[in-house]
Amino acid sequence: MTIAVLSALVRPLVEPHLPPEIEPRWFTSVDEMMALAPQAEIGWFDLDRKDVMVEAMRAATSLKWLNSIYAGLDFAPLDLLAERGVTITNGAGINALTISEYVVMLMLVHAKGYRDVVRAQDRHEWLADSPGKMELAGSRALLLGMGAIGGLVKTRLEALEVEVVPVRRTPGDGELGPDDWRGRLGEFDWVILAVPATPETDGMIGAAELAAMKDSAVLVNIARGAVVDQEALVAALEKKAIGGAMLDVTTPEPLPADHALWDLDTAHVTMHLSGRAQSKMFARSAERFVENCRRYVAGEPLSPIFDPARGY
Repeated sequence: MTIAVLSALVRPLVEPHLPPEIEPRWFTSVDEMMALAPQAEIGWFDLDRKDVMVEAMRAATSLKWLNSIYAGLDFAPLDLLAERGVTITNGAGINALTISEYVVMLMLVHAKGYRDVVRAQDRHEWLADSPGKMELAGSRALLLGMGAIGGLVKTRLEALEVEVVPVRRTPGDGELGPDDWRGRLGEFDWVILAVPATPETDGMIGAAELAAMKDSAVLVNIARGAVVDQEALVAALEKKAIGGAMLDVTTPEPLPADHALWDLDTAHVTMHLSGRAQSKMFARSAERFVENCRRYVAGEPLSPIFDPARGY
């Protein structure tokens, strides 16, 4: 019998569909999870507290398959999991649809000055003119990251007549390679970050990249806060060297209440809510997990596989 240690939160979605070869053991608290973790051949230890998740991963000495709703697992003990030969499936693509919608929303909020419209309503003030007059149609977006999220962002922006130029390791027609995009930054109205958090992407947008952007260009980050040199970004926004920053992610999270980003008119901080702006996250995750359970007992490959060496 294969033992799976799982959160009771997903029990109604998962239990009726599990293969008979898998015996679920449900936890309703951190203490129960930690007590059950050493028994787990399959573990799904997701919590809001990542430090506790890490403890469970370390304690799960019989683990063969780790599942997570998180797409980015840079917080996990990846070296240890790789050493133990654990197969990892992550949440890549689970939130792609809602995050891609969030990107479009953020861009429209900036283009139409919608934050000022909301503030005017709060003051009961009838505006005589629109605070934002930019149209997305005809603008150009550089898209770094063409995974599940990036692919949906591209499709949605192209439907709004935005010219989207992706960056790929092996570029095709109309795309840029990893060594090309920095020299072309000044051509774009939007720079959209949808890359995974890896040592390669850490700080990939710094002072030099921000200086190369148009003074009207807007940075949209739905990747990870560490992808951007945040101090350099604050400096660029304060000097109005770029047009704005739409930040669903920051460093650290939560952002301290006294941080400069909160008060900059050209910075929008959306508290890492893009993936949570939906009602189907757990249902999608449970459906994927159940399908992977069927594959696991059948000896078939699981999907999507997270590669600890690459970090995604």
